[in-house]
Amino acid sequence: MKWLAKLAWKNIWRNRNRTIITMASVFFAVILSVLANSLQTGTFDNLVKNVVSFYTGYLQVHKAGYWNEQILDNSFEVSASTKQKILSQQNIRAVAARLESFALASSADVTKGCLVAGIDAEEENNVTGLKQKLIAGSYLQAADAGVLLAQGLADRLQLKVNDTIVLIAKGYHGATAAGKYAVKGILKFGSPDLNDKALLMALVTAQDFYGAPGMVTSYVLSLNETKSLQATATTVQQALGSNYEIMTWEQLMPDIKQHIKADADSMRYVLGVLYMLICFGVFSTLLMMMVERKYEMGMLVAIGMHKRLMMLLLLIESLLTVLAGCVLGILTSVPIVYIMQKYPIRLSGESAKAYERFGFEAIFPTSTDASIFISQGLIVLVIGSVLSLYPVYKVFRLHPVTAMKR
Repeated sequence: MKWLAKLAWKNIWRNRNRTIITMASVFFAVILSVLANSLQTGTFDNLVKNVVSFYTGYLQVHKAGYWNEQILDNSFEVSASTKQKILSQQNIRAVAARLESFALASSADVTKGCLVAGIDAEEENNVTGLKQKLIAGSYLQAADAGVLLAQGLADRLQLKVNDTIVLIAKGYHGATAAGKYAVKGILKFGSPDLNDKALLMALVTAQDFYGAPGMVTSYVLSLNETKSLQATATTVQQALGSNYEIMTWEQLMPDIKQHIKADADSMRYVLGVLYMLICFGVFSTLLMMMVERKYEMGMLVAIGMHKRLMMLLLLIESLLTVLAGCVLGILTSVPIVYIMQKYPIRLSGESAKAYERFGFEAIFPTSTDASIFISQGLIVLVIGSVLSLYPVYKVFRLHPVTAMKR
């Protein structure tokens, strides 16, 4: 068997041009499939990062039953021990407490309903990068009496920085909540819905406004490793017990999840076409090889070489060629994908503005996940290995006299 492998290796390089062409077809097939898959994964990961940074975070902790009935009476008391239990989980990077409800906001003769969120300014910035969304005024401090308005809401109420906004709402346990606050800053959210209705104030100010001292409606969590989303949700649930419900961003925003799933399904068809092209590319080089070596094979069979031995020899040659092309393709695709992650494809002009209007970065980065390189290399290797059976089949059907005719 060892001598057969040596003979196969010598046969491969006997016609260098033919071997290089065959390897090149596999080489470029691996690079194309890796780029397509890494671009898809990287773009979806970037989309999720943009979406969760709007407001929701990757995970949220509520009192059990809150999501079905989102009222202040379903809030829970801030607890240092509860927060510590959450932070003690390995994959949790940061936690932000919120008290969320609705209010009627007015300015002069203009009135509009709005979402009011009491936040810990520093914690919120760690989770959602809220400070980066500030386009006018200044950011909140720990016990600030001012508020931050979303740009759409500020435009609707015709308010600017340092103007006064009046809020009226139903408070905790049915109490009446009313107050007036100075507009300290204007925020611009990527989500059009959020940009039209969000009002943020310091957590202690919101608790005082709603008459709910020490209460919050949710903890918003950010993660170190986003791929472990479900596993992290399970461990946090086990740590906190049945009095709390843990929800992932997929449960909080099912429409976004559905959009990503639909795009991923469409991309499967694109990859299917790519794999079909790969099949044609590899097969054409193997077909060329068989045509060129037809006389040689007929002569070897005619002088007494067993067909089974020749079939094995050609199979080893084809597998070595395909394997070499796959390895070279993977090694070459690593720096290409890395560079495209550091310097991603960027849209410009109206297309970029359309993406940015919805809060998405107009970029298409790649993913450097090692599984992409391995899986795509193996897929092309399997395709090449299956197509390598064609030379075996041709030898099986070979008639030496017919093969040696010029």
